[in-house]
Amino acid sequence: MTVHVAGAGLAGLAAAVALAGQGARVVLWEAAKQAGGRCRSYHDAQLGMVIDNGNHLVLSGNPAVGRYLRAIGAEHRLAGPEQATYPFLDRRDGSRWALRPNDGPLPWWVFSGSRRVPGTGPGDYLALAALLRRHPGRRIGDVMACQGPLWDRLLRPLLVSILNTRPEDGDADLAGAVLRESLAKGGLASRPRIATPTLDAAFVAPALDYLRAAGAEIRLGQRLRGLRLEGERLGALAMAEGTVPLGPADSLVLAVPPWVAQELLPGLQAPDDFRPILNAHFAATPPPGAPAMVGLVGGTADWVFAYPDRLSTTTSDAGALMERDTEALAAALWQDVAATHGLSGPVPPCRLVKERRATFAATPAQAARRPKARTAWQNLFLAGDWTDTGLPATIEGALRSGEAAAALAFAGPGASEAAAA
Repeated sequence: MTVHVAGAGLAGLAAAVALAGQGARVVLWEAAKQAGGRCRSYHDAQLGMVIDNGNHLVLSGNPAVGRYLRAIGAEHRLAGPEQATYPFLDRRDGSRWALRPNDGPLPWWVFSGSRRVPGTGPGDYLALAALLRRHPGRRIGDVMACQGPLWDRLLRPLLVSILNTRPEDGDADLAGAVLRESLAKGGLASRPRIATPTLDAAFVAPALDYLRAAGAEIRLGQRLRGLRLEGERLGALAMAEGTVPLGPADSLVLAVPPWVAQELLPGLQAPDDFRPILNAHFAATPPPGAPAMVGLVGGTADWVFAYPDRLSTTTSDAGALMERDTEALAAALWQDVAATHGLSGPVPPCRLVKERRATFAATPAQAARRPKARTAWQNLFLAGDWTDTGLPATIEGALRSGEAAAALAFAGPGASEAAAA
């Protein structure tokens, strides 16, 4: 039994790791010369340091993240506070506060003025209950009031980061799925975790090492150009270097972006509307004691991250910034960083990273286009954060999709998704 995995982003890596762990022979194909997909690290000559393409946050309660990192021996590669603490700065008036949920699921923190959002009372947090319920096909703006201090200072910045979509238009079920698995379970499930020292060191390099040790074949720089579909089965892969036939027990996990999957599988319904994310990396050393991340309200950036050798920002749903002058944009983002950490002086060397199709638009219409892992072909399965994971396009969702596709591939033709889970 050989399982081919096309795509070495986190979904493909998760599928390959799960399959190798069950004893399957794995061949991992990747069009780029580097694994990781949108979660990649590289040396930036302009800054003279290794940076991540973006600042990717996971939570302590993400189960697939935990399973994946344990499998590849990289649990120690996530860093973060012992308590769920989220410091914020309101750029409009300079006020600061920290959201500090208590550890357990009973949310007594909403009754503490030092733990909740300034200007809110305990009753305001009943709005969260609306999102925790199921609302198939409905927008967030349809199920709750998108105004007031709680919305402006917490829910809007939180939800735009979760969905990478204007929150009012976002899918209420996708937002609720994240909140049910994090904030609703308490602070122990909501502690922020950041890859250290890089995304590659946490999620990619250890996975490749694990796969090589398990005997997997890793083929980087090899683009999948086509699929030979024969009735109810996939018969062969058309690679740049030639045709790769599939035997009776062989299968494929297709873990490529949705637009690539649609080229390979005409007629596949998949998300076709996307939202950008803007990241900026500044060659500036954080001041002593700088928090690892600070949320911004009313800034150009949504979050400011402090790494040992640099300061970085992330702006979600950043369509309005994509065509802005580079120098002016770097200056505006540096103003956010400087205000966050009390810095002065000129803008340091900066690298802007624009992911124009970072995630699918997390709207009800796009969520309805997400396909299941199983396809019409018995030995062809889909993986990716754009498939129907029940979550927005997140690292957790990508890893879960890889696990689901791997379970189906290992179970063989005819197995149901429930039986393979």
